Amino acid sequence: MTVYSYKATDKSGKFIEGDVDAPDYQAAIEQIRQLNYFPVKVAEGKSASKFSLDLKLSLPSFGSTVSTKDLMTITQQLATLVDSGLTLDEGLSTLVKLAETDKIRFILSDIRKRVHAGTSFADALAEHPDVFSKLYINMVRAGEAGGLVGEALSRLEIFLEKSVTLKSNIRSAMVYPAILFMVGASAVVILITFVVPQFAKLFEDMGAALPLPTQILMGVSSLIIDYWPALLLLMLVCAAAFKFHTKTNKGRLWWDGLLLKLPLIGSLIRKIEVSRFSLTMATLLKSGVPVLQAMGIVQSILINRVISDAVGNLRQALKRGKGLSGPLQEAGVFPPMAVQMITVGEASGSLDNMLTRVSHTYDKEVEQAIKQLISMIEPIMILFIALVIGFIVVSMLLAIIGANDIVF
Repeated sequence: MTVYSYKATDKSGKFIEGDVDAPDYQAAIEQIRQLNYFPVKVAEGKSASKFSLDLKLSLPSFGSTVSTKDLMTITQQLATLVDSGLTLDEGLSTLVKLAETDKIRFILSDIRKRVHAGTSFADALAEHPDVFSKLYINMVRAGEAGGLVGEALSRLEIFLEKSVTLKSNIRSAMVYPAILFMVGASAVVILITFVVPQFAKLFEDMGAALPLPTQILMGVSSLIIDYWPALLLLMLVCAAAFKFHTKTNKGRLWWDGLLLKLPLIGSLIRKIEVSRFSLTMATLLKSGVPVLQAMGIVQSILINRVISDAVGNLRQALKRGKGLSGPLQEAGVFPPMAVQMITVGEASGSLDNMLTRVSHTYDKEVEQAIKQLISMIEPIMILFIALVIGFIVVSMLLAIIGANDIVF
């Protein structure tokens, strides 16, 4: 038997802590329910005081915005409460009490008030579009229609967890290259703005004729030192112009199309978007959302505009009575393996299950592609930084050798 510590609420909403002996996690849950308590969280082998700390740490900490990770935590806790037998109103009331910041407390309190007044849960969520996406709202709406809100929330939790994992993997993979770039760039800036000017003054006093590489280096150094405000302004203007251009339809299509054509990066983007497309479609279809409506939601959450437009064309083809496989092949933006798997799923009548498999397959592909990309970026960055610093050092040495008439 294992000791499980729990935190639960009774029918009045009062929080209760305790321990139960059970052979496994599910048995512990059943024992707590037999006590007429509604478990909020159950943990193995922890004291009540330790568990209280864990519960507090597991709750979302909100700032001015609600992140995907915060939303995932809320969804998981609400799904647990609803599956434990609490009504939606009671579950929301419990989450309001657990909220640690005004931001989340206000949102949950507003949703609870609307639900208590008779508004559907989905409509109450729709009043906060900056927090709850169309995907989230439509899945809850489908769950409400079938009386399966808890199941819809559980599926949303899985979806959000995968989204958080993907973002975390990408960010973690980019940490080392980012640090490497910052260190290398800092070293180059220090050499050009502090070290090179000292040598330039020395060479000027000596009156020696400088080799071409040294002249180029001195010119670049003088340009950066004398005109750095203008250069900084030019960079900001270029960045603003680029950002403005990529916000237009034409500019966004051009940029996203260019990214898809880049080696490694283009392949990675396709795999990420295929995984997102498949997971979202599978989640929506399993929740009972009609395929055309699901396709519209999927189109709105895809990041790459070229692929998003391809999904929009696919939706129009479905409206005209065509299947998925043909338009997917014609679009030319989805990998052949994904198209083939979806075609098999459509033909066998198990499209939602096959889409889930496609998502799992491309999740693994994304992990491998990220590792491959990072393994390529690191040596390229090291080589580039080494070449720049090497050019600076060699340029200085050539000038010193020439000034002293050293013959090798």
